[in-house]
Amino acid sequence: MIRLEDLTKKFGSVVAADRINMEVPEGEICILLGPSGCGKTTTLKMVNRLIEKSSGKILIGGRDTDTMNPVEVRRGMGYVIQQIGLFPNMTVEENICVVPRLLKWDDAKAKRRAAELLELVALDPAVFLHRFPRELSGGQQQRVGVARALAADPPIMIMDEPFGAIDPINREIIQDEFLRMQKTLRKTILFVSHDIDEAVKMGDKIAIFRAGKLEQYDTPDRILAHPASEFIADFVGTDRTLKRLRLITVEDVRDDGMGFVSDTDDLGYADALMRERRVESLVVVDDRKVPTGWIHAEQAGGRIGPVASRLRPLPVVIRSDADLRTAVALMFTHDMTWLACVDADGRFIGRVTQASITHRLGDTYRVRPAIEPAAIPKGAVA
Repeated sequence: MIRLEDLTKKFGSVVAADRINMEVPEGEICILLGPSGCGKTTTLKMVNRLIEKSSGKILIGGRDTDTMNPVEVRRGMGYVIQQIGLFPNMTVEENICVVPRLLKWDDAKAKRRAAELLELVALDPAVFLHRFPRELSGGQQQRVGVARALAADPPIMIMDEPFGAIDPINREIIQDEFLRMQKTLRKTILFVSHDIDEAVKMGDKIAIFRAGKLEQYDTPDRILAHPASEFIADFVGTDRTLKRLRLITVEDVRDDGMGFVSDTDDLGYADALMRERRVESLVVVDDRKVPTGWIHAEQAGGRIGPVASRLRPLPVVIRSDADLRTAVALMFTHDMTWLACVDADGRFIGRVTQASITHRLGDTYRVRPAIEPAAIPKGAVA
């Protein structure tokens, strides 16, 4: 969808962007990351022609933007900035309708679109449509800024540190809402950030810049597991293994072969099953296969009666679609070495253990995954 070929920008003798080559596939989020003055914002603004390039090419959907009017380029892209930029003398509805009206939409259609978008960003149209920006919190203003960028349903969004001025709690909420929207909308997004944690959470790909050069362009997991240089390793941080926990789900590491018993089963059966599976404990489920507790070998061996008479309560369970950061946090909080995994309906489907998490992370460090040559943009470090 977006392809940059030897894209270069010079301000006098200063090279702000030096032969940038990268491609952002349709429907993906690409995070531009790097220290201040590295060229990421300059590259972003060249894409929507707020800054004119010195040389190279920018292709949008295969079309060279040199053949397009700059206004046409910008109207095909939603633009969100850190300062939000809402017009203070306009209501929320009027702010969202700015671009649709420039595109000559009829008034009723533009207003319908504004109401739809407020619902999409989790703001009640009945409450917020006719408020002015000064009547909104910072987080609410940012949501309106995103809604305005989406107003004309552009295929591409350009975002310059859009959540940087929001407090950490609201930033997390807005990031989650945005990712929820993206699952449905599948926009192609260029997103400048200074926050590696935000980049790991939000990006399908990350492009890391230094001194105007693209140092590495890859998936978040590959960048964290295999930084291309000492600079990249230092930039993503010494805790990069912990950052990777966000990228892997419980489903990826769960073990469905560790066994379970029903709360109506006999203790002797539970003891025999633990010996057969060579495990020290089993999850106990009810007749709907919902976990009700767990039983240790010490409670089952040499005893009679139903499992329910000896089970221990489970302090917590985890859904299979949760990330491993959540899993590890729950293990530490409850002093456990494993968690029972459940599906969306709460049914038991296996366990995740500290050992399985450690093994999964270790595998990717021991063997670097092969990268298709076409996946490495010209000029990037593989």
